[in-house]
Formats: sequence, structure tokens, C-alpha cells
Amino acid sequence: MSEDHLARVVQTMVSQALPLALAAMAGVFLARALQPEGRGVYATITTTAGIAIALGHLSVGRSQMVFWPVRERRRFLAGNALILGLALGLAAGLVALGAVLALIPLPAPHLMIMALAAVPFGVAAVNLKGILLLRSQNGLVNRSVVTAALVLYLPILTLAVLGRLTLPIVVVCWSVSTVVPFALFARSLGRSAVRGEAALAREQLSLSGRYHIGPVAFHLLLTVDVLLLNAFVSPAEVGLYTTAMAFLSLARIPTDAMAQVTLPHQAVEDESSAQGATLRTIRLNLLLSSISVGALAVASPTLIPLLYGAPFAGSVTPLLFLATGMVAWSLLRPVEQYLVRLRRPMTMASVAVGALTANLGMNAVLIPRYGAAGAALASSVSYTAMAVVEVLWFARTAGAGARDLLPRPSDLRSVVSLLSCAGRGARTVLARRP
Repeated sequence: MSEDHLARVVQTMVSQALPLALAAMAGVFLARALQPEGRGVYATITTTAGIAIALGHLSVGRSQMVFWPVRERRRFLAGNALILGLALGLAAGLVALGAVLALIPLPAPHLMIMALAAVPFGVAAVNLKGILLLRSQNGLVNRSVVTAALVLYLPILTLAVLGRLTLPIVVVCWSVSTVVPFALFARSLGRSAVRGEAALAREQLSLSGRYHIGPVAFHLLLTVDVLLLNAFVSPAEVGLYTTAMAFLSLARIPTDAMAQVTLPHQAVEDESSAQGATLRTIRLNLLLSSISVGALAVASPTLIPLLYGAPFAGSVTPLLFLATGMVAWSLLRPVEQYLVRLRRPMTMASVAVGALTANLGMNAVLIPRYGAAGAALASSVSYTAMAVVEVLWFARTAGAGARDLLPRPSDLRSVVSLLSCAGRGARTVLARRP
């Protein structure tokens, strides 16, 4: 791993670690203030809005990656990202609102409406983030993550200390924090963000629409269990499950950073370079996720009841069931970033739809009987199966064997270097912040 690559990964790790640290602290106060049922209602609202964002962005980011090597088209991609994002996001928000009012029983529908109002900005932010990452503007993306986290979590922490934290306030904070990255990205891109091209937009929609089935199925794979738990068991069970997920999300800091920094190296014209970058990231993510997930799983029986309170002790079992699936999850992002190059959207979609179908079938059996633990087991099996299929597909395409996919001593040295630099990187990044 080059020094520049290492520095970018460390900076991204630090920028993601701060929001997750704030999320962890806020999660403790949120859990104690709202208890499992209130936390479950909040999770149901934000999950629904998140699904609307996932539906609305129509995988425009994947078409951006496909067209990016054509230099003369790059200047129009940012404008299309903004225009398509707002238009598609508005449509997705309205569709989600209609579905919620008709199908999802909630004690506070006005809070759902408030969250869905942020969907168009969230969709546009997803598209604009893809442009910035292709431009290697990781610093701005990292700053947006930190800023959004501060907007979301600092009011929660402050009001929780004062004893005035309520569910409506938390939903307002979430909605505002969803808009913040959009504002930062649009301001940075300036006039280039409003100069689109209709012909290119039509090509993007035609291509990304074929890719979109897969990402939507994958997003549902990650989130539909929350809605099923709310419908078939109780909001309290949702609270236990989402607490386990939130605790394990700390393990994603190094692997998400690695995948994000690798993206430009996977979008180069040279096929062998893209394959080499993907192989290296698979090995490093497998090693990093095994270490971080293992540590969190071992610590969870002690830390979860201590931090969140005794009512959340029931989160430990779902967390342990989720552990294997979270390791597999860390491989999906870098592999799919490469598979987009193959322009086989329906094959990618079939893998995700297959995993979602299996997940729904297992959830139908396991959730009514085992609640959050059943949802966790179904998710873990589904994540692992999807990762195995996609990694094998990539390996066959790249002509790679098992030795190319499994961590090597050099990868372990890279991880040690990464971890040893993380502290120094944290001090550097924090010193640069006002």
C-alpha cells in the first residue's frame, strides 16, 4: 500500500470514526431516553426514509462510474447528478408517503412526513457524492460526513443531558442532517452542478435503471427486517435489533474507508490495474473486518448492558448472530465497485434479488418465533451467501485463485501500518478542523 493511499485511508477512517463515536454516545442517551419502543419507532421512520432514498437515486452513481472514463462527458455528469437527484427524490418521497399512509401503522405519521421531506436532498447528495469520489475529493466527502453527524448528534446529546430529548426532536435532527451533505456538495461544485445534458441523462437513466434492481434489492436486504420486526413482533424488538446493528457498525470504519479510497483506482481504463486494486482491497477488508467484528462480539455481553441499560441486554444475541454476516458484508462494496465495469446489470441484480428472496423466506419463519435473533440469523446467512457468489464471480473474471483472495503476510503488515498511523492521522485531521 502506497503512502498516499495509506494517508487517504487513515484520513477517511478518522472522519468516519468521529461520526460513529458521536453516534455511539448519542445512541446510549437515545436508548435510555426513548427505551426500546421509542427507539424502534425512530428506526422505523428513518428506515422508511432511507428506503425511499435508495429507491430514488436510481443507481445514477453506477452510470457515473461507467461514463467517467469518457473525459468530454465528465463536465455534464455533475449537473445531471443534481437535477436527476432532486427530481427522482421528489417522486420517491411522494410514493413512499402514499405507501406509508396506506400500509405502515405508526403512532406519529406527521414525523414520517417530516423525514420523507428530506428524501429529495438525500437522493441528490448520493449522486453528487459519487462525482466527488470519482474526482478523488475525499476530503470534502469526509467533511460532509462529520458535519452531518455534528448536526444530528450534538443536539441529541445536549438535550439528553438536559432531560428534554423527545422523539420529534430526534426526527427533526435526522431530517436536517440528511440535507446538510447536499448543501455542501452543491456549493462546492458551483455552476458545474447545474449544467446537465439531456442526451447524457437519457443514457444514464437507461443504463442505471437496469443496474438499479440490484441496489434496491440489496438495500431492502439490509433494512426490510426492521419493518418486518415492527409489523410481526413489536417496536421494542426493533429497538433491540437496531441497537445490535449500531454497535456492530463500528467495525465498518476501516473497511468502508478502504473501499471508498479504492474507488478511483477501480475506475481506471487499465483492466489489470482495476483488478489488482480490487484484489488488494478484498484481502485487506477481510482481515480488518475479522479483527474488528471479533473484538466487538467478544466485548458485547459486557458493553451493551453497561452502555445502553439492562433493557437492551437482549441485543447481545442478535449481535452474535450478525457477526459472520458483517464480515461478509465488508467484501460486497469493493467487489461490486469492480463488477459494475462488466456492464452486466441483470446478473448483479439476480444475485441481490436471490439474497433478498432467501432473506424474506427465512424472516417469515424466524421472526415470528425468535424475534430479533431470528432476523439477525436470516441477515447473516443472506449477506454471507451474496458475498460468496459475488467474490467468486469476480475471481473467475480476474483469473484469481484462493491464494489471491486470502490475506497475505504483506497484507498483515499493511494493516499494522494502517493502525499505527491511525492515531497520528487522527491528530492531524483534528488539528486541521476549526
